[in-house]
Amino acid sequence: MVNDFLGTGAVILGLAVITVLTRGFFILPRREIPLPAWLRAGLRYAPLGALAAIIVPGVVMNGDQLTPTLLDAQIAGALAGIAWFAWRQSVLGTIVAGMAVMLLLRLGLGWA
Repeated sequence: MVNDFLGTGAVILGLAVITVLTRGFFILPRREIPLPAWLRAGLRYAPLGALAAIIVPGVVMNGDQLTPTLLDAQIAGALAGIAWFAWRQSVLGTIVAGMAVMLLLRLGLGWA
């Protein structure tokens, strides 16, 4: 029991130290760290790449398989969100439109 507590505490402490070091790497120095232009340009696309890596598999996959049909509430909701963003360029509206379409199809029409 005590060994489990100490082991868990050590893991939590180690993760906290790693998190502070990796996230504080850009904050802790007193002066700005010079980055090459190619790295600075590449870092502009990192948030978009991370978002796509999270969202796309969640939309086009059911469990561990690709969605077999386009008649899927998640795909329809994603398309509605994309259309809303193209029309209004509102992030909140995109979320609301996508979720509304997905919920209407799932609850109203019984789509998967």
